[in-house]
Amino acid sequence: MEYVANAVAQHGYHLLFAIVFLEAIGFPVPAALGLLIAGGAAARGTLAPATCLAFALLAMLSGDTLMYLLGRYTGWWLLGMLCRISLNPEACILESADSFYKRGRVLLVVAKFLPGINTMAPPLSGSMGMPATQFLGLDFIAAMLYAGAWFGSGYLFSGFLTAIARGYSAFGDVVGVVVAAGVVLWIGYRVRLWRAAKKLRPVRMMNASDLAGELAESAAKVVVLDVRSHGYYEKGTTRIHGSARLEPNAIGDLAPGLPKDKKIVLYCTCAREATSARVARALEDQGLGLTVSVLEGGFRAWKKAGLPVEAVPEHEVVPLPKFA
Repeated sequence: MEYVANAVAQHGYHLLFAIVFLEAIGFPVPAALGLLIAGGAAARGTLAPATCLAFALLAMLSGDTLMYLLGRYTGWWLLGMLCRISLNPEACILESADSFYKRGRVLLVVAKFLPGINTMAPPLSGSMGMPATQFLGLDFIAAMLYAGAWFGSGYLFSGFLTAIARGYSAFGDVVGVVVAAGVVLWIGYRVRLWRAAKKLRPVRMMNASDLAGELAESAAKVVVLDVRSHGYYEKGTTRIHGSARLEPNAIGDLAPGLPKDKKIVLYCTCAREATSARVARALEDQGLGLTVSVLEGGFRAWKKAGLPVEAVPEHEVVPLPKFA
């Protein structure tokens, strides 16, 4: 038993740090459950409460600061990456930024308790120009509240946690099962999305070279539409040369104005061309007789092929709020 206690005391802190840090940078790992288990272990004397909280706070602040800096220096690129795992990637950035700004900086303090915005809050703070000192101060309060609430609950209700964790000889074993369960749930979630996507009717696909050829042959017969959900938030962003913007969340209003005598090609930057495919189906459902195709590989495939791009006109850039 003494050996087990020493093993838990030696490795439990590092496992706690890992699980909290991974959640802070966007991995689907349940840090709250890890903190609960750590609180229970501390109540039983296996771990030191002060050391647990110190490791948890260091992990949370390290992860949040990394995400803040990435948001600050990569602009909306990181937010676009995070939104790819969102249930509604098309509205993810815009709604999160608007909500985050309207409710003020104090939202950062409670953001960790809000699913969907907990991972988004630090990079949003960086992208929207929140001063670093202000971010660090608010994030420290948020980390204290979050870690204290879950660790404290585990400490106070350690008896229940002991029953749940019965059969495990070490805190590290429990955390390992928690991480494994989180990975399994995440894989299950992705499989469910994949199966749901397979049930959708297929859309016409066109590769970059074929599209370039049709444009070169007769550009007047092809309309290329940019339906990216995250492509218009920064000055200097580019798009396919000669393409036009089609807001993916306002199809009903814009579809009647699209030409019926031309080929319409949509492109985005989503995994598996998700936004383009959704818009293509929506346009077809309008019953307007439109001929719609999706650019395979999206904007990345076009750029990788070295095909011409142009700067997005400044008046089309969507200005999001800034704290600075």
